[in-house]
Amino acid sequence: MNEEQGWVRLLADRLAIDHPHYKVINASVSGETTGGGVTRLTKSLEIHQPDILVLELGGNDGLRGYPISKIRDNLQIMILQAKATGACLLLVGMVLPPNYGRRYTLAFEQVFSSLAQEHSLPLVPFLLDGISTGKELVQRDGIHPTVEAQPKLLEDVWPYLVPIL
Repeated sequence: MNEEQGWVRLLADRLAIDHPHYKVINASVSGETTGGGVTRLTKSLEIHQPDILVLELGGNDGLRGYPISKIRDNLQIMILQAKATGACLLLVGMVLPPNYGRRYTLAFEQVFSSLAQEHSLPLVPFLLDGISTGKELVQRDGIHPTVEAQPKLLEDVWPYLVPIL
């Protein structure tokens, strides 16, 4: 799937119509971890000076079994960096497949909800809710959404983003 087919591009298209004063910068990197996000975010905030930051990282950390404390620390750093610039944040959570074990998957999910509560951030609880269980909406790897799933991703994020706009 190319970038033009993704939900972030669909978001840019919708904002161009509904909220034309906003410009979407897709600073994501495929396969990125929270550690990579920490490394890149300072410069991205400096260059783009966003009013709103949609922070959706951590899934790749969880799939690699990274320590929960490190994932939380990295997300916390990014939240604090963004807040220091005055940007409003939308935190996007993720859920891991059950094969990672109940203790790890629950701790992973709680990272997002606890950070959202601690920092009074709006939270999309699970970006792939309703998508990860539909075979036609998930690529053959069983993890990544298909092109057909992208409009649903946007529709799932949109209600959380509108109040920030």
